[in-house]
Amino acid sequence: MLTQEIAKEIVAQTMIRLNRNINIMDEQGTIIASGNVKRINQAHFGAKEVLRTGKPLIILKDDLQQWDGALPGINLPIQFQNDIIGVIGITGNPEEIMEFGELVKMITEMMIQQSFLTEQIEWKQRLIELVFEDLLTDLSQYESIKQRLNLIGVTLEAPYQVGVIELGSHHLKKNELLQIFRDSFNKQQTLIGFLNVNRLFVLTSHLPEERLKQKMLNVINLLKSKGISLRVGTGSTVFVQAHIRHSFEEALSALKFGNLEQTFITYNEIETKALLDQLDERAKQQFSKRILSNLPDKLIDTLEHFFACNLNIGECAKEMYIHRNSLIYRIKKVKEKTGYDPQNIHDAMTLQLAIWILQMLPKE
Repeated sequence: MLTQEIAKEIVAQTMIRLNRNINIMDEQGTIIASGNVKRINQAHFGAKEVLRTGKPLIILKDDLQQWDGALPGINLPIQFQNDIIGVIGITGNPEEIMEFGELVKMITEMMIQQSFLTEQIEWKQRLIELVFEDLLTDLSQYESIKQRLNLIGVTLEAPYQVGVIELGSHHLKKNELLQIFRDSFNKQQTLIGFLNVNRLFVLTSHLPEERLKQKMLNVINLLKSKGISLRVGTGSTVFVQAHIRHSFEEALSALKFGNLEQTFITYNEIETKALLDQLDERAKQQFSKRILSNLPDKLIDTLEHFFACNLNIGECAKEMYIHRNSLIYRIKKVKEKTGYDPQNIHDAMTLQLAIWILQMLPKE
């Protein structure tokens, strides 16, 4: 628990405040951190005595011959969970440093405790992310997954649903972001973690779809208030653990095919686009080209607005800042060039599918 890295941090922080040399010794009495770097890896016989007796040791000027290589000062045991794991030595006149020696010992033990807690949190978080990976790839390890869920105190019950969060640039640390999501969901029934630097996952269980949506919207609003942009895609609710990966894939599709302006996108909203994406590439290109090849970008843009306004001419004209008659003229031009009438529901569906496919195709 008392690593050289932690010991160096304790020495650096303590010396700044005390302006005294500090030595940290491990459970063998070897100096692992010191204000005097030449002493690192040397044996400290005063520390060995503290480790043997479990009691503080004061070294006066008159005692130096007894303790080879020692300087006047005090040496105090470092305790962690009722065990002595090392010794902290403060160099100086014992009468002057005695009054703050116990304070230094207490601060040292607090720093070690904090480091331990941080390591535990990081270990638990890594385990959560490993469990989620296994749920997506290898359900043959069901018993192993169940055991690890018990270790992290999580019980997963149907129904299951996955949300994927895509973050814009932000100033928050990973733990701060995770805590915001943890505070919004039941930690005993939810897995939350990072997929990569700017993407998180949330796997909920035993939570109705509407409740998930409300919780996600609350998080979106909270992060927006902190100046953080994000988009959330959610997959369908599933009732078998083996299907969790499908919900995850759908959440990714929601982000892929949802409008960039949308902050919350469900798979149901983009399901048609996701199905189109699975068609043969050549067939998609052929279909889209046949329908739209004679249309200039201006008319394709007009169609996108018209469909977004649910074929409402008045609303679309207002949205595009053009006269109603200009819009009607453009709609007629589309019919002339394609043979499909945007005001006819069946023809509109064909045109919409062609536009969606065009948007999916790689840009030339």
